[in-house]
Amino acid sequence: MARLVMIATTAVPDHVRGALSRWMLEPVAGVYVGTMSARVRDELWSVVSASVGVGAAVCVHPDDNEQGFTIRTAGERRRTTVDFDGLQLIQLSALEEAEQEMPPVPEGW
Repeated sequence: MARLVMIATTAVPDHVRGALSRWMLEPVAGVYVGTMSARVRDELWSVVSASVGVGAAVCVHPDDNEQGFTIRTAGERRRTTVDFDGLQLIQLSALEEAEQEMPPVPEGW
């Protein structure tokens, strides 16, 4: 049975965007939605996750669990998915030291 799938991308190569646009609509830049079977979804996600390069991608699709969906991620992201007793939660990693030690903003800015 076909079900709704959402994939959001950031800074992925053009060929990844082309592959996604063959199967899904892009209502907003970098966000793809479509209805497809689990087999097509899994094959498409394997291509996307193997090709993100320096970018990142997130796939959200229905699943038979307490939340009713599953989150898959690929690439380096500040937000990571963690399993907490069967629930998928989002964890933010700390900013790097260089970003945390920014110089103070001058007065009047």
